[in-house]
Amino acid sequence: MASALVLCRFLHFIVVLMLFGGWVFRPLLANGETALDHRLTRTSRWLAVVALASGVCWLLLITASMAGAWDAAFDPSTLHLVLGNTFFGQVWRWHLLINLLLLALLLTPLRASLALRLILSGLLLATLAPVGHGAMLDGAAGRLLILNQLIHLICVGAWLGGLMLLVMILRQPDGHSIRVMLQRFSGVGYGLVAGLLITGLINVRVLTGAFWPTPLFSGFALILLIKAALVMAMLGLALFHRLRINDCELRVQALRASVMLEWMLGLGAVAAVSLLGTLPPMISS
Repeated sequence: MASALVLCRFLHFIVVLMLFGGWVFRPLLANGETALDHRLTRTSRWLAVVALASGVCWLLLITASMAGAWDAAFDPSTLHLVLGNTFFGQVWRWHLLINLLLLALLLTPLRASLALRLILSGLLLATLAPVGHGAMLDGAAGRLLILNQLIHLICVGAWLGGLMLLVMILRQPDGHSIRVMLQRFSGVGYGLVAGLLITGLINVRVLTGAFWPTPLFSGFALILLIKAALVMAMLGLALFHRLRINDCELRVQALRASVMLEWMLGLGAVAAVSLLGTLPPMISS
């Protein structure tokens, strides 16, 4: 059950982050490109479907975990109890409703409205912030931790979704100025990385009571170390792209492979986060 929950969390986080980030970077990287719009909309529909399916699976797994039995996940009275009487359930009701509205939007002519897509995908992302360790604290401290987690998710989502969009453009780069796109992406990326690192360190400090949990190679601390290593590798690739920006038009294939590798490292970092969310933080004495 624990393994299924980790996998479900990973899949759900990935698709929600991509939905938000792809649309955030859409007007910045290639505004007004109709063919790219069609590809992004088609991809977004599938992401929204997977988000809804994995969101429902997450609810069923949490219900089974709370009840201690697999069959409880399909018991209407138990599901009603979880949705109505637990903090997770109360948040998740809104989360699934927003997911349904987003999917409905993508199936109607209203999908042309970037503002509506950003609002609904932003709300979908925001309702992930209170889930997991974000709900550990009560009162003002708890609300600040959720706000910090929300900023962290926005930074991660924009970065990963932007990389996804960049990969889509680099697969068919005709008509795009790759150098200009990379300059725009890296310009925003500096702020995203700063926000990601600051909010990440705040999360670690609040959840563990230390600047970094110990022992370093065990449990929560080990997974956190793996996540940090993957993020550092992403930063290294991003810096490499920036230093080689002047000849990027001459090495499109190598650039595409490098950006895809950076994107996959990001997916690995999200996988680590999905596992972290199921582990108790190691509170410092």
